[in-house]
Amino acid sequence: MADSPIEPRTDAVAKRISTLRRALEGIIGVPATEGNRVEVLRNGNEIFPAMLESIAGATRTIDLLTFIYWRGEIGTRFAEALSARARAGVRVRVLLDAWGSLPVDRSLLAQMDEAGVHIRWFRPLARMQVRKANHRTHRKVLVIDEEIGFTGGVGIADEWNGDARTEHEWRDTHFRVRGPAVDGLRAAFLDNWVETDDVLFESTVDRFPDQPQPGSTMIQAVRGASEIGSSDISTLLLALLQLASERVRITTAYFVPDAQLNDRLSSAAERGVRVEILLPGPNADKRFVQLAGESSYARLLESGVRIWHFQPSMLHAKIMTIDGVVANIGSANLNSRSTELDEEINLVAFDPDLARVLDAQFDDDLERSEEIVAGRWEHRPVAQRVLERAARLLRREI
Repeated sequence: MADSPIEPRTDAVAKRISTLRRALEGIIGVPATEGNRVEVLRNGNEIFPAMLESIAGATRTIDLLTFIYWRGEIGTRFAEALSARARAGVRVRVLLDAWGSLPVDRSLLAQMDEAGVHIRWFRPLARMQVRKANHRTHRKVLVIDEEIGFTGGVGIADEWNGDARTEHEWRDTHFRVRGPAVDGLRAAFLDNWVETDDVLFESTVDRFPDQPQPGSTMIQAVRGASEIGSSDISTLLLALLQLASERVRITTAYFVPDAQLNDRLSSAAERGVRVEILLPGPNADKRFVQLAGESSYARLLESGVRIWHFQPSMLHAKIMTIDGVVANIGSANLNSRSTELDEEINLVAFDPDLARVLDAQFDDDLERSEEIVAGRWEHRPVAQRVLERAARLLRREI
């Protein structure tokens, strides 16, 4: 019996993925790994139980890196879970950004420390050199037993609890990863950990095992470093926009594109790519950041970019899909903090099935969003325009 012919669409998709993969590997210089499995976790109702379940099942190591760890119920639950595993003999390391996690409940830190959790602060403010003070780690990484990894947009705080039904329940997306890409997440953790502790790894604890290949997703792990000039995250975003041929869908919490990124978004739309951007609406947690981003709307709308504001709650997810075959997921926003100032970690997943899930969720979110219409936007109040220009002056800091 002859082999069944490959469907034209399947062959075309495979060729498109191969082209995009090789282009990004050549541009970023980071090879993609194969055989990964990615699970999409939508909002706190799915995200926190999955993370806590994995923590509870840890038998050897837990590494947690986060920009935000605030006081409240969620912070308490994580502290209790991490403490329990440390008391059971699991090595637990927690790395907190000294600025983003400033509101943490100090009694929780004491509880974890007493249980044997190794807690470190990334760039403590009290002894920080001025040139480093504005460069933070914005990465969100949890790695369990060197085998299960989590990344995305969520912080450890009550704001993310729930299902984005009201202004008190933030909308976000996180990802559970298994396979070789977990090494990329662990490397992102260690990259920041080594700045705070001389012990990079322990030969009696860290195995650096060969990773299984439980899925079919190819993933490229891209780290952004807080350094002078643009980072690999900036290069990644620009490359994805240039490589897109059909559609770009972007969800981001903080949208303040620099001139180059703004031009790349506009030029993509002008050459016929459908560019769709979903941003926070009336419940944005940082109005001055929103104003800075709104100063770029006119050019984008004129070019054919479509923009929506999410209505029910603060929108904190960071997702980009390209042509329905690639998903760019992780901690980076489309602003200068992510492209120039902060440490970030993104995963580029070459997987039409994953992109399909994320695009479907994008469509669901659009049903609860309001589109910014060019004609009406042109008639916004003069006072708003003045505030936009003022906020734009601080673009590089926000």
